[in-house]
Amino acid sequence: MPLRVLRYAVGSALAILATAACTSTPSGDAGSATATHAATVAASAAPVPTGGPGGTAYPTGSVPPSATGTPSATGAPGSAGGAGEACVAGVYAAMTPAQRLGQLFMAGIQPGQAPGGLDATIKGSQLGSVIYLGGWTGAATVKATSDHVQRVATGPVDLFVAADQEGGAVQQLKGTGFTALPAAREQGRRSRSELVALGSTLARELLAAGVNVDLAPVADTVPQSMLDTNGPIGKYRREYGTDPAAVSAAVPAIITGLQDGGVVATVKHFPGLGRVTGNTDVTATGITDAVTSADDPFLDPFRAGIASRVGMVMVSSARYPTLDEANPAMFSRAVITDLLRGTLGFKGVVITDDVGAARAVAAVPAPDRAVRFLAAGGDIVLTANAGQIPGMLAAVKARAAADPAFAAGVETSVQRVLALKGRFGLVHCG
Repeated sequence: MPLRVLRYAVGSALAILATAACTSTPSGDAGSATATHAATVAASAAPVPTGGPGGTAYPTGSVPPSATGTPSATGAPGSAGGAGEACVAGVYAAMTPAQRLGQLFMAGIQPGQAPGGLDATIKGSQLGSVIYLGGWTGAATVKATSDHVQRVATGPVDLFVAADQEGGAVQQLKGTGFTALPAAREQGRRSRSELVALGSTLARELLAAGVNVDLAPVADTVPQSMLDTNGPIGKYRREYGTDPAAVSAAVPAIITGLQDGGVVATVKHFPGLGRVTGNTDVTATGITDAVTSADDPFLDPFRAGIASRVGMVMVSSARYPTLDEANPAMFSRAVITDLLRGTLGFKGVVITDDVGAARAVAAVPAPDRAVRFLAAGGDIVLTANAGQIPGMLAAVKARAAADPAFAAGVETSVQRVLALKGRFGLVHCG
């Protein structure tokens, strides 16, 4: 890490602790160094194709057959609204410490809270993202809520507004304006062109409702023998197939349809939930996968998603002792930094599964969940419980003030989030 960036990170950590409410912007050498570093991160934020299913290498700088568009950080494939690197860097440099930290959190909003249920959190915590949870009916209601939360979040950076719009049992947005989606198991039987078209339909409907992130597609492979015993995926028919090759073919097609349509796609749940029996949302037992390793073919669908320049990767809260004996995936530097970012080459935004009520991590105090995830190399902490965010923010500020390396990592995470927002037209300059 360049010394100037480390020096700025230390100063930023102290500023976060002492002046979170300050409205002044960085200036002089520190601001200049930060803007330069932000531009560097923005330039590298688009995932670099590192290999296809089975580890097939793509030529350096090329776009894999499953992706479209140009490998640039300055625009989403198929969209013309991406902000340039200079714009993103300038916005980052002008943000207060509190505004920056808020970009690292996503809070859930329930139908009964529409439209203003998150106003206090958005304003008080400078929240950067929201997610629709609890099952919403009608695009008009969703659109009105999306517009409301964006108005509350004033400034040059729009909110990420997300939904779990997979299909089958997992479709948070239904009713008028939203197509009734088949489960992924049925989707996986369709041709590539049909899946791209489905992704395009999803993007059109989501954007019309003010939703710019889909927490899909699922890249988990469930073995045939576990379809009935796999609690989080197989039970709900969320997998595209029982063979990594089949899943690897479906995942890029959905990503292409979504992202060409201007909606950020998210592959999940890295490094895979197909071999566990317990659902991490509701239990802390049966959530250990003792098979998955760094060269496992079940990672191929994630490789295919990364090669397709997917915007986000969601990390699971299950355990993978072959990769890390001590930590669940979302708290594991071996999983996030070494495997996902290092071996697989993902340069984009890493997001948690819901840490708010997940039984898999219930033994860890909520503020520590945020700190441990960011320390492992993650970027956005997703919690269904907005009331947890102030405590999480305080814990992150305290750790940043005490640990320069952690502070530097936090700054890099903020820059990754802004680079992705810039790529999809959510950062505004001029």
